[in-house]
Amino acid sequence: MDRRLTLYILLGMVLGLIVGATLFYTVDPAIIKESISPWFKLLSDIFLNLIKLLVAPLILSTIVVGIAHMGDSSALGRIGFRAISWFIIASFISIGLGLLMVNLLEPGVGAPIPDAAAAVAAVGEVKELKATEFILSIFPKNAFEAMATNNILQILVFSLFAGVALAALGEKGAALVRGADALAEMMLQITGYVMRYAPIAVFGALANVVAVNGLGILKIYVELLVEFYFALLILWTILLTLGWVFLRNRIWTLIRYIRQPLMIAFSTASSEAALPKMFEQLDRFGVPRRISGFILPLGYSFNLDGSMMYMSFATIFIAQAYGIDLPIATQILILLTLMISSKGIAAVPRASLVVITGTLAMFGLPVEGVAIILAIDQFLDMGRTATNVVGNAVATSVITKWEGMLEVEEPEFVEHPHAPAHTAAGGKAGLELAEDMVEDERTKR
Repeated sequence: MDRRLTLYILLGMVLGLIVGATLFYTVDPAIIKESISPWFKLLSDIFLNLIKLLVAPLILSTIVVGIAHMGDSSALGRIGFRAISWFIIASFISIGLGLLMVNLLEPGVGAPIPDAAAAVAAVGEVKELKATEFILSIFPKNAFEAMATNNILQILVFSLFAGVALAALGEKGAALVRGADALAEMMLQITGYVMRYAPIAVFGALANVVAVNGLGILKIYVELLVEFYFALLILWTILLTLGWVFLRNRIWTLIRYIRQPLMIAFSTASSEAALPKMFEQLDRFGVPRRISGFILPLGYSFNLDGSMMYMSFATIFIAQAYGIDLPIATQILILLTLMISSKGIAAVPRASLVVITGTLAMFGLPVEGVAIILAIDQFLDMGRTATNVVGNAVATSVITKWEGMLEVEEPEFVEHPHAPAHTAAGGKAGLELAEDMVEDERTKR
C-alpha cells in the first residue's frame, strides 16, 4: 500500500501541474480566481483540516504514554537536553548557510522592485516580536484551548506534566495510560484512512497554485528559485551527513521511509500535514514512540531548519535588491535575531514572512521588499517545509540512536494468510512475528 500511495501522490503532483497550467493559459484569470480556484483549494483544505483533527490528540497521547512508560525522569531530562542542543546547532548551520550562500550567489542584485502598497496589503499588520510574550505563550492557561487551536508547544507542555504525573501515580494512573495508548492507536488508524485522500489533496493544492499564478512566474524569479533550492540541497547534504555519522547506512532506510511525509509536506507546504504520517514511519524505522512523541512536537517548534535558512536568505536578498550593502557585523546580528525570533512560529500563518518583516524593520531595511518574494512564496515555502521534515526526522532518529534505543526497523513483508493483522503500531510483536515466519520458510526449504 505504501508504494502505491507514493506513486499516487506523485501522480497527483504531475496532474496538478498539468491541469493548473492548462487552465492558466486557456481560461480567463477572473473566472479562475472566482469560480475554479476555490474548488481546488477545497480539495487541499479538507485534507489539512482532517490532519489538524489528528494532531492534538496524537501528540497528547504519544507523549503521555511515552513519559509514563519511560519511568526514569532523568532520562527525560537527558533526552530533552540532547534534543535542544541538536536543534540549536542545526539552527546555526541553517541560518549561517543561508547567509553564506546569499552573499556568494547574490540573487537579489537586479531583482524587480514591486509596489510598496502591495507588500503592506499582503503581509498585513506586523506585530512586534517580544521575548516575554513568546515565553508566556509556551505555558497554556487552558489545556482544551491549546488542543482546540492546535498549539503544539502548549500541548507539549501540558502532556509533559500529565505524563510525569501519571508515572508518579503508578498503578492508580494505569487506566489512564492504557486509555492514552488506545487513543494513540486510534489516531494512527484514522491517519491511515486520511492518507488515502492525500493524492487528491496534493492535486488540488498544486493545481490551485499553478492555475492562479501560472508556471511563467517561475521564469521571472528563476535565479532566486534555483539558488535557494541549491542552498537547500547543500543543507540536506549536511543534515543527512550528520545523520550518517550516527546512523551509518540506515540513513538510506530513513530516507526511504520518510518519502511520503516529505512529498505531502512539499506539495501542501504544510509541516503539520506530514506529522501524523511521520509518527507512523518513524515507528517502522525503529524509533520508540516514547522518543518520537516527545522530540517531534518539540522539533516542530524549535527545529525549523528550512524556514530558518529561508529567513536569512530572504532578508539579505531584499537588502541586495535595494542596493543596501550590509557589513558582516550587521549580518551576524541579523543571524542572532532570526535565531531567537524564529522559535515557536510553526503554528503562525505566514510565520516566516512575519519574522522577516519584523527583522527588516528592526534593522532599518525596507519592509516593502517582502513583496518581491510574495509572488513565489508558495514555491519557496514548499522547499523549506520539506526541509523542516527532513531535519526533524534526522534529529529524532539520531537522538534515539544516541540514547541506544533505536530498534531494528520493521521489515516489509507479505502478510501470512494465518497471521494476525499487522500495523505500524505493532512494534516488537509484529517484528517477532515476521522473524518467526522467515524462520518457518527456511525450515521448509
